[in-house]
Amino acid sequence: MARARWARAANPAVLTLLAAVACAAGVALHPASRPPVRAPRKEALEAALGGQEAARPYIRSRLVGWPSELLADKRSLPAEDREFLRRLARDTWRGLDALADRENGLPIDHVRFDGTLDPQAAKIGDYTSTTNIGLYLVAIVSAHELELISEAEALEKITRVLDTLDRLETWRGFYFNFYDTTTLERTSDFVSFIDSSWLAAGLIVVRSAIPQLAPRCTVMLEGRNFAQFYDAKRKLMSHGEYVDPRARSPYHYGVFYTEARLGSMIAIGKGDVPPEHWFAMTRTPPLPDVGARSVAAGSRSVPARAHPGPQAYYEWNGLHYVPSWGGSMFEALMPTLVLDEVHYAPASLGRNDLMHAVVQRRYALEQLGYKVWGMSPSWMPSGERYLEHGVPVLGFHGYDGRAVTPHAAALALGVTPGEAVADLRKLAGDYDAYGEYGLYDAVNPSSGVVAHVYLTLDQAMILIALANHLEGGVIQKHFAADPFVQAALPLLRDENFFEGIRPPATSTQLERALPPVL
Repeated sequence: MARARWARAANPAVLTLLAAVACAAGVALHPASRPPVRAPRKEALEAALGGQEAARPYIRSRLVGWPSELLADKRSLPAEDREFLRRLARDTWRGLDALADRENGLPIDHVRFDGTLDPQAAKIGDYTSTTNIGLYLVAIVSAHELELISEAEALEKITRVLDTLDRLETWRGFYFNFYDTTTLERTSDFVSFIDSSWLAAGLIVVRSAIPQLAPRCTVMLEGRNFAQFYDAKRKLMSHGEYVDPRARSPYHYGVFYTEARLGSMIAIGKGDVPPEHWFAMTRTPPLPDVGARSVAAGSRSVPARAHPGPQAYYEWNGLHYVPSWGGSMFEALMPTLVLDEVHYAPASLGRNDLMHAVVQRRYALEQLGYKVWGMSPSWMPSGERYLEHGVPVLGFHGYDGRAVTPHAAALALGVTPGEAVADLRKLAGDYDAYGEYGLYDAVNPSSGVVAHVYLTLDQAMILIALANHLEGGVIQKHFAADPFVQAALPLLRDENFFEGIRPPATSTQLERALPPVL
């Protein structure tokens, strides 16, 4: 997912020339080599206020709210698990609601507190992505289902967002990857398949949950044809389209077990791409150098081994699974925010979801010696940016980052609920990681350093996962009731990733049957 903005190059004139040459040759430039997308109205606003630093109070004033405490009193957190989760859901929603633009309703990308709540010192990322917007729509529905807001409030908030979407610049009906939330100017020339998919998922949930908005959401969904991203020769979805200058991304979503699978399902359900696309994605890429996936375990190493064949899989420490690209939790479980894979694909995706959660936990606790677990892209606990984090043995490529993020634990509520709740409690109790708006974005379990950052993407995942856990899969049920989804569900029914391997009954029974990693 293209969440982080690419660094701007030093010489726009040279980049413009390179872009023109590449466009003529039909070659897509790497994002970092493309000309920057300027936001002239934002630049003029900042100049009128005395520059970026001087404009910070104004940017803060555009937000609905602002926290009054950096850290919550840990003693105030409920002792009973269900009440603790409801408190976390309430606080997380308060933050999502507060960190939105009061004039247009769009969520900002993030806010970072470097030890202080002073708006002059805090870093406000007043831009947003199509994924942020899609998950924010689902978060509003989640807040209503959790009785944190009334139906009238949900309707008003969603309507404001949809009104704003009608004002944004688009390309062939699709939204660009990033927009400035203050001036609504686009700040990207890229139209992303996966980000467009998450906005579509948000619209699907809204039209199922809020009948008054169903016709409007239907018009928006039917006005965007995902065939735009389909490479019929490869039978795969492209990462997206660069618009200025025009070029298709040279990369495709070829590995099946990533968050992009949800977009493929939506595209097939809409009838935009053929069902054969679903089976063209690689379930288990070959792993030629198993040593690259080895990890130290005392005096020996525990490698991930590839088992080739029709039902190919990887194996690590007696655990069998189909890999993701980077080994992160949101690649594995983000689609389950809206799709109950355990129910609809028990022998394939559902079982694999469980295995990824179990390996995430065992790897962190036993291999790394952490007290908490759950690795997924998040803010660096001691840094200036968002970074990819994952368990390397779970991925074909394997991400290098090792931070633990609360949204990973929340995503695991659907497959290992007891372990996930205990993890969330430990994150809240053992680290300075619980603020007025819920759990902060990431911790370094080795140093104890916490990233005091709230990201809309990650906070929305936490809230939606909590709504499903506390309210019987309510968001998943809204999504599954949609006709586009109903048309695609048969794709999930019969596939078996692990034919001939006896499935575990529960995650607890699975772990009891395995020896500990030495």
